[in-house]
Amino acid sequence: LDREDADDQCYQIAGIIYQQQGQTKECEKLYRKGIKKFPESGPLYNELGELLWEQKDYSAIKQWEKGIEIDPNYSKNYFNACKFYYLSADKIWSILYGEIFVNMEPVSARTPEIKTILLESYKKLFTNTDMAKEIKDNNKFATAFIATMNKQSSIAASGINAESLTMIRTRFILDWAHDYEAIFPFRLFDLQKQLLQEGMFDAYNQWIFGSVQNLAVYQNWTIAHATDYSDFSRFQKGRIFKLPAAQYYKQ
Repeated sequence: LDREDADDQCYQIAGIIYQQQGQTKECEKLYRKGIKKFPESGPLYNELGELLWEQKDYSAIKQWEKGIEIDPNYSKNYFNACKFYYLSADKIWSILYGEIFVNMEPVSARTPEIKTILLESYKKLFTNTDMAKEIKDNNKFATAFIATMNKQSSIAASGINAESLTMIRTRFILDWAHDYEAIFPFRLFDLQKQLLQEGMFDAYNQWIFGSVQNLAVYQNWTIAHATDYSDFSRFQKGRIFKLPAAQYYKQ
């Protein structure tokens, strides 16, 4: 690790060896040293966060958030942050980070778990009689998100499922584009808007929510809407979801 050509991956590998030997303190020191040397390494922030989380040190979220901020296209920080916020009272960021993750890793083994968290997070968000309580630290982006989502509460009254979420999220993205898009440019919402314009938003929402809500019903949907499913599948395979650097709003 003292060699000039040692990169952040070397620190990751060394950290795993320390963990296997049960040397958690040495491992933490190593990751912090690595972060000092490679301050823009999303993987090192993620590894440090996971190490702290295993020790029930909830400052782990600070590491995952920093990883998201400085290395926005490294997916594992979103995975861990989504799960952290789902366990907390904050459903806004479990929703946002979860959806970013499933777009970065659409076919990974961890994707179904996050899709389930997304569905349950929306259910919890809309069963909250006062959505504004979800906003922490007077975050302006979160305030805008809740204000726009709150407008869709009447649709949610009939229940949260793939169909109602397609309606809720369609109206959300149209309202967001009108009121906040220029103030808070956000790649995830750009993607939703693109899918809406290209007639694939229903298939996208079915892929996220329908597939975990009821697999048999989802499979029937893919047969009944074969063209929509095929178009969206082709779109999915032909893209890599990436976020620009200046769209971190969790400060």
